[in-house]
Amino acid sequence: MNQTGKRLRELREAKGLSQNEVAKHLGISRTAYVKYETGESQPVRKIKELSQLFNVSADYILANDSPTTPTTQQPNSKYVRIPVLGRIVAGIPMDAVEEVIDWEEIPREMAATGEFFGLKVKGHSMEPRILEGDVVIVKRQADVESGKVAVVLINGNEATLKRVKKQENGITLIANNISVYEPHFYTNDEIEKLPVQILGEVVELRGKNKF
Repeated sequence: MNQTGKRLRELREAKGLSQNEVAKHLGISRTAYVKYETGESQPVRKIKELSQLFNVSADYILANDSPTTPTTQQPNSKYVRIPVLGRIVAGIPMDAVEEVIDWEEIPREMAATGEFFGLKVKGHSMEPRILEGDVVIVKRQADVESGKVAVVLINGNEATLKRVKKQENGITLIANNISVYEPHFYTNDEIEKLPVQILGEVVELRGKNKF
């Protein structure tokens, strides 16, 4: 059990809640919640709900204040650690993975404006601006302005990194490397049925090139 899982168990038991009750509150299965407590996965998508349920900060749950975590924060640190999630393919959508593979730091002032996470890019469709192996910092939000680069979920479990162009009858996902990867248009009907969901906006690039 990792530090995050240990704290979740302690917080849950302190409130006298069962794993089933917490899972129901989060809108997930008991099996999915158990993985949080055992350390098999990180509660990135549910951190806000967990913070509210247990009346503690996200930093505490994620053990950002713990000396046992890879990057130790000082009490008055100007930075907050955010998780870097499993890789996405910048080109052909692949399964989106929630396992934390690394950590990045962002300014505390930035962290206060919303929920952020990192994603490691694999593929070449966003070259030359975003390269394979780069980490993009993403602000979680369900919509972006037309022309922004976003992480988009397709069919609920496939993630792709593309520039979003909005039209009245749908959206077009556009790669930077259009000579190799053609734009893909989704109608409003496809957006609803597949579904096609915006997971967040890319706000910063950390890696081989400047965003």
